[in-house]
Amino acid sequence: MASRHLEGKVAVVTGGAGGIGTHVSKIFAQQGAKVVVADTGADVEGRMGIDPTRVNAVVEDIKGAGGEAVSVIGDIADMEVAEGVVRTALDTYGKLDILVAAHGILRERMIFNMNEDEWDGVVRAHLKGCFAMTKFASIHWRTERQGGRLIYFTSGAGVRGSAGQPNYSAAQAGKVGLMLSCAHSLSKYGVTSNCISPRASTRMTDRHLEEEGSLASDAVEGTERDPRNIVPPIVFLASDAGADVNGRVIGVEGHRVSVFREIYAEKTIYSRTPMWDIDKLFEAMPQTLAAGGIEMPDRRM
Repeated sequence: MASRHLEGKVAVVTGGAGGIGTHVSKIFAQQGAKVVVADTGADVEGRMGIDPTRVNAVVEDIKGAGGEAVSVIGDIADMEVAEGVVRTALDTYGKLDILVAAHGILRERMIFNMNEDEWDGVVRAHLKGCFAMTKFASIHWRTERQGGRLIYFTSGAGVRGSAGQPNYSAAQAGKVGLMLSCAHSLSKYGVTSNCISPRASTRMTDRHLEEEGSLASDAVEGTERDPRNIVPPIVFLASDAGADVNGRVIGVEGHRVSVFREIYAEKTIYSRTPMWDIDKLFEAMPQTLAAGGIEMPDRRM
């Protein structure tokens, strides 16, 4: 019989009825966790309001397979809703061990065309949603001092940027910074904080099939792009065995699992005085740092 690595754990999964979040919720339950599935049930742009249908369906599937789960329908970027999600876990199951923040929306536009609503909506959903959930989870973890697992979802857009997604890129990069802050502040309470950077086909990637040349999300089962592939490393990070992994960005795609290197000083030059002489710096930087731009994909104008 296969091991159940999350036996006795209680997990909150935000975006728990989304493309990858659904699989996180279900596999966590298969691994022995009691799961609070939190989601709005909305569309990819987060504009259609609240719909409990998909969220409740995930919970019913978990229960039908013999697992334990409850749903919370609402916008977790709302502080009261976020507090209510954590309260649901504590009131229903008596504790909270794991928070997986897999929620998010898309509202793409080039930076010169983006409006305030498109910027604010995406940054609010992704970044404030992580803040709100983490605030209330961390209050519990700090009080109980029994440890915890905090796992955010970032993306390649957060690590490398994406031309038509300035709001999404900023929010995803912000999650890495927030995660690193939490890795420093919460480790003393036995809490680990990490990010997953996934690559799989979901409702979000369906919007860019021609650009990515990938399969539609309803045709990827069993392939490298299957969202289920993302979950095993998350199970590891969420388990007791993941206690030594903290402050890392883990990339997952198909059969590949990667650890991303943090931003670091690749080359350094020094001045004899605290402030560089500007003319000398103009001479030194091209010759020593060779500080060129990042590699860009070929694009025809």
